[in-house]
Amino acid sequence: MTTDPARAPGGRPYGPPSGAGFLAFALIGVAAAWDTAAGDSRPAWLAWPGLAAVILLYAAAVLLAFRSRTVAATVALALLGVTVTGLAALFAGGWLYLFPLAGIACGLVLAGRAVRAALLAPLLAVTAAAALVTLFTGGGLEPVMALAWGTFSAGLVVAFIMHLHALIAELAGTRRRLAETAVERERLRFARDLHDLLGHTLSVIVVKAEAVRRLAERDPEQAGRHAADIETVGRQALAEVREAVTGYREGSLNGELARAGDVLSAAGLTPDVRRTGAPPPPWVQDLLGWVVREGVTNVLRHSAATRVTITVASHSVTVHDDGPAPRKEAGEMKGSGLRGLAERVAQAGGRVEAGPAPEGGWRLRAVLPAEPPDLPGGE
Repeated sequence: MTTDPARAPGGRPYGPPSGAGFLAFALIGVAAAWDTAAGDSRPAWLAWPGLAAVILLYAAAVLLAFRSRTVAATVALALLGVTVTGLAALFAGGWLYLFPLAGIACGLVLAGRAVRAALLAPLLAVTAAAALVTLFTGGGLEPVMALAWGTFSAGLVVAFIMHLHALIAELAGTRRRLAETAVERERLRFARDLHDLLGHTLSVIVVKAEAVRRLAERDPEQAGRHAADIETVGRQALAEVREAVTGYREGSLNGELARAGDVLSAAGLTPDVRRTGAPPPPWVQDLLGWVVREGVTNVLRHSAATRVTITVASHSVTVHDDGPAPRKEAGEMKGSGLRGLAERVAQAGGRVEAGPAPEGGWRLRAVLPAEPPDLPGGE
């Protein structure tokens, strides 16, 4: 019963609960122990070892199932069903409540099987045994139906719980891989852009350099012209590289919003971009673009959200996700990205707020002043 070792934000693993947690259901045997201690289950020399055998077989079936030892767990489950049926037929009373315990074991042992019909056969067998034993030990229709339904539903509910945890683990792993793919795709795009930008330019520089080397002695004037061409091409390439890198580091707000939508969609989240009020002035757009980038990065790295809402106003932007809030106090800038963002916005006279939103989820908001700040040394 293994699952994808995907992890939730904060390092918590997604997957089924531990087998030790299900051992607590062995307390169902308290009713049988009570009857035995009160002298209602005789002979006691058989009742006590029988109850111990039931608990040990249940624990073995559960722990073996969680260790993916299906064959051994199935054998323990079969022995548990036979033992419970025999003891309940012999002692009746509180021993009948051991049938739901066997039903829970069925759900745990067989929930991970690919063929779901394999779950129904033993579970229906235990349910039928519970109904027949209750009927033949003097129970009426109502007790028979109650115990049979309790046995069947206990196994079925546990099986669905285990299946749900497996799906959560699979979805978490898929989401993580999609986010990694989106980042990798962006890196490849950047590498491709640089290759296209520099490939032709560097080829020209190499050709010109070879010409300079050949003409240096016999035609210095021509070699000098080629050297000047190298300088011109090099400066142009440097300017183009700076422009390209600037486009990645300080992209426009519209570009960041478009990239955010693509990355969030690729990671399996639902992006919702909203615009209110007047369009942001040019001096605000770069900063708001940084806020969008940092907010989306934090969602992909730390949040278990399914929907991200980005609201852009004339001098503010808000990134709100519906995932559980990280365990830190509101407004506390622990991450280096948030600290750097807060410093950048503060230099422009604005402020950054980060913390749990009143309506739930996590919210990052940046507010900038209506007028640009005075630059140092300006008029």
